[in-house]
Amino acid sequence: MRDDFDPGWIAHRVVIERPVRSEDGAGGATIAFETLATVWAAIEPVAAREDSSNGRLATRITHRVTIRWRDDVTGAMRLRHRGRVLRIASLRDAAEDRRFLTIDAEEERI
Repeated sequence: MRDDFDPGWIAHRVVIERPVRSEDGAGGATIAFETLATVWAAIEPVAAREDSSNGRLATRITHRVTIRWRDDVTGAMRLRHRGRVLRIASLRDAAEDRRFLTIDAEEERI
């Protein structure tokens, strides 16, 4: 991915959150999120589009987030950055060297 490592390119603090399921006692469950870790990341917006599904207009913004390699991040998790929630869409080790984890994430604004 990057041969000339510059620590300044990973300049944002991002919180990785994992889902926690709580049974409600009536056969259902509630999903909440708890902090797994706070990490440094590079964040770059990739695309934005408007969607009018369900009779309302929403803006969907996709981001590419790069963090140092972690093997405990899954697609069921989400990221928080500056009050925004980014849902993880995909994960990859682009260079196959376990140095960095590239995360494609989507932010929804209504």
